[in-house]
Amino acid sequence: MKALKTNDQEVYQLVKSEESYQQSTIRLIASENYTSRAVLDACGTVFQNKYSEGYPGARFYQGQVNCDALETLAIDRAKKLFQVEHANVQPYSGSPANLAVYLAFAKPGDTVLGLNLNHGGHLTHGSKASATGKWFNAVHYSLNSETDLLDYDEILKLAMEHKPKILIAGHSAYPRQIDFAKFRDIADKCGAVLFVDMAHFAGLVAGGQHPSPVPFADVVTTTTHKTLRGPRGALILCKEVHAKAIDKAVFPGLQGGPHNATTAGIAVALKEAMAPEFREYAKEVVENAKCLAQELTARGFKLVSGGTDNHLILIDLTSKNITGKQMAVALEKAGIVLNYNTVPGETRKPSDPSGIRLGTPSVTSRGFGRNEMKLIAEYMDRTAGNIDNDEVLGSINKEVTELCAGFPVPGIEV
Repeated sequence: MKALKTNDQEVYQLVKSEESYQQSTIRLIASENYTSRAVLDACGTVFQNKYSEGYPGARFYQGQVNCDALETLAIDRAKKLFQVEHANVQPYSGSPANLAVYLAFAKPGDTVLGLNLNHGGHLTHGSKASATGKWFNAVHYSLNSETDLLDYDEILKLAMEHKPKILIAGHSAYPRQIDFAKFRDIADKCGAVLFVDMAHFAGLVAGGQHPSPVPFADVVTTTTHKTLRGPRGALILCKEVHAKAIDKAVFPGLQGGPHNATTAGIAVALKEAMAPEFREYAKEVVENAKCLAQELTARGFKLVSGGTDNHLILIDLTSKNITGKQMAVALEKAGIVLNYNTVPGETRKPSDPSGIRLGTPSVTSRGFGRNEMKLIAEYMDRTAGNIDNDEVLGSINKEVTELCAGFPVPGIEV
């Protein structure tokens, strides 16, 4: 970064500060991860200089020979990795990808059925705070109040009652696997398009640790970061019969030219996800999450649904007499980064809810294993018992920094 250091010391110092921060803290935010150096390099290339409105072979700008080849390469890799008939690699991120699905299959005012935000859904699954909840008649299903699991009978009941144009499966905070065959059956019975948002678990699908929605869904979206370990972008995967509608919805429906440098990073990440090492990483993500869940349960933390099948853990802190925000703030002081989150049956406001959400992708990428999961659980337990004790939190922070020093961050030269 010689040029950046010379031309803009302020930005350069912020970059170096963030590198240090990512190295010295335990990152448990379920939606974050570390990209490889190769992905970072690809995202910083001269592809930043290009405009490429349209699709390979049908652009609205000349000089696209390399951009066409790059995007085609990313498309082919996405199709091969996820065994899908059609892939669009242009969405800027997950939310625009989801909006493209709505644009392709629904009209304003149509009914859509998705998971309640407070029960682990996403803003773009019809939340009233989102455009999707303002433009469409959004109906929501919730988790079973006794098990905190998806209630497929209740989903079927709601689907038959409301006859949604789009049935949404997927989540941002559900720690269990999804039965896509049951969702397909429900969609067929009510005549809905089945849309799966696998942004959180796409890397686990690629790594063989989570069932794939592709054989069951009409359309699938995913971000390319999170468990997939790529840059901040998105994919839309669908059957060939829907390819024209999806492509038209992305461009010109929602976007102008794709971010070609990001496409380069996505292409690299997709190649990395095909390697045997990625399958081992995905397996370790799940095993680490299960171990951490067991250790936290043993220390008296109440886990939503009682555990996890994937990379994600959701904790209700009500029994600890602390709020999610209090715990998140205290953990940050202790060198552990995660987010506060609503839980099923939430009684508090979203800005200070009852729970926290955490995941194991980032720590697994840097080599943490079962012994480190036990240490993390111990750190969290100690933090919960000393929520306002800065001296104790500072002491934990020192232990965290020492632990992290033994696990270099992928892609960062320290």
